[in-house]
Amino acid sequence: MNQHTAIGIDLAKQAFQVCIVNTRQQRVRTNKVLKRAELLDYLRRQPSCRVFMEACGGSHHWSRQFQAMGHEVRLIAPQFVTPFRKGHKTDANDALAIVEAGLRPHMRFVPQKNLEQQDLQSLHRIRDRYIKQRTQLINQVHGLLQEYGIVSGRGQAALKRTLWRVLEDAENELTFTIRELLADQMAELDHQNERIHRLDKQMEQLSRAIPACQRLQAVEGVGPVVATQLYSALGNGKAFSKGRQASAYLGLTPRQFSSGGKVAMTGIGRTGQLSLKAALIRGAHSVIQRLGDKQDSKSHWLRALVDRVGKNKAAVALANKTVRVAWALLHGNTTYRADYVDTEFQC
Repeated sequence: MNQHTAIGIDLAKQAFQVCIVNTRQQRVRTNKVLKRAELLDYLRRQPSCRVFMEACGGSHHWSRQFQAMGHEVRLIAPQFVTPFRKGHKTDANDALAIVEAGLRPHMRFVPQKNLEQQDLQSLHRIRDRYIKQRTQLINQVHGLLQEYGIVSGRGQAALKRTLWRVLEDAENELTFTIRELLADQMAELDHQNERIHRLDKQMEQLSRAIPACQRLQAVEGVGPVVATQLYSALGNGKAFSKGRQASAYLGLTPRQFSSGGKVAMTGIGRTGQLSLKAALIRGAHSVIQRLGDKQDSKSHWLRALVDRVGKNKAAVALANKTVRVAWALLHGNTTYRADYVDTEFQC
């Protein structure tokens, strides 16, 4: 491994900017544009060294390709590269900024995904789109019915009951045209439900087939959806040195604003991976609902937290703890031990 050479690549679809820096002499050896078909051959001719790229579309694919050549690849979040860009925003300046950002001693890198993780991520993204489209469809039907003086209850089940009732009522003012349109919308809603259900089944099968997901599902509040999302985001956990880093990466730690020795902690905000955060918090709420009168130390801690800050903040705190436990299971390749968690949650 050549420790005195670093390569920064500004990724694109067809034209790639490659910047090679000699870190010993502190000079740029080359900063050139390569076509897509030329990139692999060019990197193959370079000695094994550090390669830095922004985490963007296709970055995980190129990362796997370059690692197979013996290079040490690191992915950087784009917002961490921007402060190092000098001058105008050009491909050459971006590639040089990527190298400078990657050489910083405390730079945080994005975990690299293998094919299994990318499959799970693709499945979740398609499922999220189906759910959003289903919500849009339900909201549109609600609005259309209201234009005819028909108000339905909240939720999909209430909408279906209301809709079929008004379609069977021949005395209301719904014309044949709108009746036909509404019936088509209900057929589309059933089709969306079938697609989501099919993906849920596929996700459940994958969660049973992947050992890491099996271990994660032993944690309270973690089902097939959350387990596969956690594995897709964290991988084997080696990209983080401790659980708090994994939790911060997902956006479950409070934001901090410090000045003049005064520290102010704010909410978690809309940062990190929103879909996974929402799933973790929903799972935490389900744990709180089933808390009952359990007498283990974790339940005592959670019950006291709910009394002190309320259910919503307690759910976020529990989701934070869940991520840290998940990181420990993935990083250490161990199984979940409730007795170990009990000692950690001693009041």
